[in-house]
Amino acid sequence: MSNLDLAFAALADPTRRRIVARLTRGELRVTDLAQPFAMSLNAVSKHVKVLEGAGLVRRRREGREHYLRLRAAPLREVAKWTSQYERFWNQRLDALGTFLDQQQENDDEGSQ
Repeated sequence: MSNLDLAFAALADPTRRRIVARLTRGELRVTDLAQPFAMSLNAVSKHVKVLEGAGLVRRRREGREHYLRLRAAPLREVAKWTSQYERFWNQRLDALGTFLDQQQENDDEGSQ
């Protein structure tokens, strides 16, 4: 599986997306990261392992504590891939806007 596929698979889960969002604020201990989730520490750890496997999260140990940090490289790869489709949708939305403007002009001319 490619790095991009691993990143998308990891980010497909809403809990993992929330974990990533929390880690955008900086490094956290696993126990602090797990605190707001309505699940066991073990369940959060399983989600973290998926994120680590995708390269989205890096873990470091300091004594008994485990700290997690977000890795930007896989997210850049996702952003690069999705940006191709952003251009596609922008073109489509621009065409829709032009069509709606023309419809409005036709409606305005017909009501006079």
